[in-house]
Amino acid sequence: MGIAMISQVDDLNRVPDVTIDFWLIKIMAVTMGETAADYLAVNLGLGLTLTSLIMSGVLIVALILQFAQKRYVPWAYWLAVVLISIVGTLVTDNLVDNFGVRLETTTIVFSLLLALTFVAWYASEKTLSIHTIFTTRREIFYWLAILFTFSLGTAAGDLVAERFDLGYLTTGLIFGGLIAAIALAWFFLGLNGILAFWLAYILTRPFGASFGDLLSKPVEYGGMGFGATVTSLVFLGCIVVIVLHMTLRSLIDEDELALLD
Repeated sequence: MGIAMISQVDDLNRVPDVTIDFWLIKIMAVTMGETAADYLAVNLGLGLTLTSLIMSGVLIVALILQFAQKRYVPWAYWLAVVLISIVGTLVTDNLVDNFGVRLETTTIVFSLLLALTFVAWYASEKTLSIHTIFTTRREIFYWLAILFTFSLGTAAGDLVAERFDLGYLTTGLIFGGLIAAIALAWFFLGLNGILAFWLAYILTRPFGASFGDLLSKPVEYGGMGFGATVTSLVFLGCIVVIVLHMTLRSLIDEDELALLD
């Protein structure tokens, strides 16, 4: 009975536990977000504006489905993450390519917007923990923060790789090193868990996007030339496999808890 009661409390949370699976699929989602945005806008010839409008509409539908769950459901949650990754990329790309906003400016602006979101979230809820996303208001703050992390990560990654001309591989290694440093600080130096999570979450965006660009971009532009189509499909396939694994594991856990109850 006690185990079942704990499970019922955990089931109220609308986002997943932070596990190895979580980080694996997060990195794949941000990598695919970068390449899928390029595929839709460039390879299919839709252009940034039309692609942004279409994907924003699809994202709204996905978020409606996610909010309707009232608990963590793997397919609904990760569908929203993949789509918000694509839209976050498109927001930054539109500002830079269509409106001529400098990458330095977009990086600063999205940093401020993310900081303001965290301030408003904490002022309202007195916590930024992802383990207590029990209410619609907290979930709204959560997804707003996620959107800004993707837009910020896109801007910061492009700034380092393209404007600073360090290349995609070097940029990925820089952000990967920062993520490793945060993990070590959390493990050994007592860095606050919530702060460590959000810092790592922000940095996984430019980390994954840099390697997405490295794989998909033509060789003459510093990439490996696999193309946006192949890269997107490979990572989409990996995401689907992991989500199916998560779903099956969740169903098995529910059956086991029901037997214990």
